[in-house]
Amino acid sequence: MKRRIIIFLLIFISFILQCTVLPSISIASIRPNILIMLTASFGLMRGKREGMFVGFLSGLLIDIFSPNVFGFHTLIHTYIGYMNGFCYRIFYDDDIKMPVLLIAASDFAYGILIYGFQFLLRGRIDLFFYIKRIIIPEVIYTMLVTILCYRFLLALNRKLGKAEQRSVNSFV
Repeated sequence: MKRRIIIFLLIFISFILQCTVLPSISIASIRPNILIMLTASFGLMRGKREGMFVGFLSGLLIDIFSPNVFGFHTLIHTYIGYMNGFCYRIFYDDDIKMPVLLIAASDFAYGILIYGFQFLLRGRIDLFFYIKRIIIPEVIYTMLVTILCYRFLLALNRKLGKAEQRSVNSFV
């Protein structure tokens, strides 16, 4: 229960940061997607179920405050958390290359899906322009933020894991 509350607070704080602080540090109207970073990180560190939970809550917050089709971002974020959960078994704490690459791939897939369902269906068919001007810079920016923030998420995950282990051991 404590883990769920802390994760919800982390998602809420990340959403607030993404909506308020990150637009002020955007470069050419490109800002990092920290909710994708959070979803992919928890999917990788904790597995499919936790990734889906974080993705669902992240996408739900976006959908609630977005004028787009309700449930679209929830579905995408949940799916990204689920897909990153497949790499849970091969996850090593000390290696930062794998999380950064998975988060970059997740952000790229997110950008392609957003383009496909929100722009392509409205007749905007310049995919390579969108990839070159929007998706790739956002992926690079998200990767840089991931390198800076991932250690914090890893330390938080370890601390919550130890707290869960202590509570299970004291119960038995």
